[in-house]
Amino acid sequence: MSQTWIILGGTSTIARTFARMASERGEGVILAGRDMDDLTATAADCAARGAPIAESIKFDARDAKTFSPIIERAAELEGEISVAVFVGSMPPQDEIDDDPSLIAGTVTDSFTGPAEFLTTIAPELEKRASGTIVGVGSVAGDRGRLGNYVYGASKAGFHAYLSGLRNRLGRSGVHVVTVKPGTVDTAMTWGLDKLPFLAPPEKVSKDIFKAVDRKRDVIYTPIIWWPVMTIIRMIPERIFKKMQI
Repeated sequence: MSQTWIILGGTSTIARTFARMASERGEGVILAGRDMDDLTATAADCAARGAPIAESIKFDARDAKTFSPIIERAAELEGEISVAVFVGSMPPQDEIDDDPSLIAGTVTDSFTGPAEFLTTIAPELEKRASGTIVGVGSVAGDRGRLGNYVYGASKAGFHAYLSGLRNRLGRSGVHVVTVKPGTVDTAMTWGLDKLPFLAPPEKVSKDIFKAVDRKRDVIYTPIIWWPVMTIIRMIPERIFKKMQI
């Protein structure tokens, strides 16, 4: 059965790498995001790499009016439809502390916007009784940390949403994968100091496809983050609140 990926946040570094890998697997890609010139260039690259469908379309997590054209295009497609969500924003925590109005945009980009889109497209996947949803969260969502607790809170909410969506869609044959990357070498992390276990986007994309093929529910990538976050979650709150992490 043919497969087409709808890739939200298609201009992100990881999404671009993921789209190229999907194309090399012979899968179609519809790249959705704000920068149409960037998306169109990536779509052309994907077509050259073997994607049977390689298109670009407008998507803005803060503008629900951009959702309908994507849903309508999905309904026209034959074969299996899958969705990969790479959307998110992470303003520095000190900037948010100075300007709390930044919270709304961070939460919309990283949680509520993608959740609204996935809830809207879910009936189409249920009707086809196939497909995969990849939701990219973050290890930051595992515990509220001093340096990025607003971003972490939005990703924690997204994780909980994906867990419930997995419970719902799994009953009709649609699989939902929650991906928790650590620090990745992307535009979002450029200029930040002290980034442990920094991973290239190619590594994260490969891990995502392994998870998709093996029907994994939740993955950490790179895998080193699984023991690290297990330890961090186990630290008592009375100690954790005094730590500079």
